[in-house]
Amino acid sequence: MSVELVLESVGFAYPGGHRAVDGVGMRLGAGVVGLLGPNGAGKSSLMRVLATLARASSGRVTWRGEDIARRPDALRAELGYLPQDFGVYDALSAREFLAFLAAVKGLPARRVGGRVDECLAMVGLSDAAERRLGGFSGGMRQRVGIAQALLNDPRLLIVDEPTVGLDPEERARFRHLLAELAADRLVILSTHIVSDIEASAGELAVLVGGRLRFHGTPEALMAEAAGRVWSWTVPSEKLADVRAAHRISRAQRRSDGVELRVVGERAPSTDAMPAQPDLEDAYLWRLHRAQLAA
Repeated sequence: MSVELVLESVGFAYPGGHRAVDGVGMRLGAGVVGLLGPNGAGKSSLMRVLATLARASSGRVTWRGEDIARRPDALRAELGYLPQDFGVYDALSAREFLAFLAAVKGLPARRVGGRVDECLAMVGLSDAAERRLGGFSGGMRQRVGIAQALLNDPRLLIVDEPTVGLDPEERARFRHLLAELAADRLVILSTHIVSDIEASAGELAVLVGGRLRFHGTPEALMAEAAGRVWSWTVPSEKLADVRAAHRISRAQRRSDGVELRVVGERAPSTDAMPAQPDLEDAYLWRLHRAQLAA
């Protein structure tokens, strides 16, 4: 059976009544799905439900047709998960740490050594395999986290804010790796950084205030913002006032002032020119619409 994850009106509430996820419904197949949303949108709570670390308060989730609340082990056997707060044992080497986690995940002993080496190679840490994790940089630790999520060759890979601490080269490597992995599996990448997913995700879901505000292709999201993006150059001394009055997706200083990308229903000025929306513009426009609907 091909990979398929189905969310049916999924909700999650914390003790005390705060509803972090509210009525989320999606049907997901193989490929990279970018879960976008501002901090506090409910992304991590939803990821924990999908990883069977928390139980949905309402609705249900099925994996290959099986309810994951009733049969969590069926999903766990095919799951790789990198949480936002991943930690390591500083006294162990990268190889020792991954071998330990491979045993915890139930990999046969005869496969552990080879699979650990494969995962270290995938994240570019083969040369650092024998170094103690206590001497690793934040970016290197994050790559170890990605490696551990791949140990059991998962069909469902969930990664929550995975590029924290990675430099631009490491982030590019990670995006390339995701694209390779997604050929025959489902990869869910949760982030608030649009550039993390624009090169790799074929499908987007935007979560705001715990509710699903968009689900579709990047092209469809950008089409929503058509006619609502403007290029406008303003004097540097007016930048603060302009930021207070308009939604700015990007600003670039030039010799004649600051070139802005402004998102809005109307041109911010008579000298502002229409611009083709990119994904950052479209995401900002969607957030604005969600705030209006709240």
